[in-house]
Amino acid sequence: MRILHTMLRVGDLQRSIDFYTTVLGMSLLRTTDRPDQKYLLAFVGYGKNPDHAELELTYNYGVDRYDLGTAYGHIAIAVEDAARTCAAVKAKGGTVTREAGPVKGGTTMIAFVQDPDGYKIELIERKQA
Repeated sequence: MRILHTMLRVGDLQRSIDFYTTVLGMSLLRTTDRPDQKYLLAFVGYGKNPDHAELELTYNYGVDRYDLGTAYGHIAIAVEDAARTCAAVKAKGGTVTREAGPVKGGTTMIAFVQDPDGYKIELIERKQA
């Protein structure tokens, strides 16, 4: 077994596509419009299934925001240099919610950014991301 994708409900599909492709450097892999069911999908990622997990961005017609609740944590992405990635995210208009630094009680360098819908993305420094 393996993870294929994670679905996030978004309030503005194009805004989310722009964030994940422009700010985080993912590719738009495919889109699907289901007018009878009143939703649009966009799959983004750093590669396609079956070699890479993807993010499914779901826009439900007429819904411009969601209450994220207290159960959701974050998505984690490996990056070569967390501080450099934070600087690039900010330069492209993204929001950094925790600057790069060691995880509490450890030495792994991490940072957090936030997408336009409030979802948190952890950047974990891996030297050959």
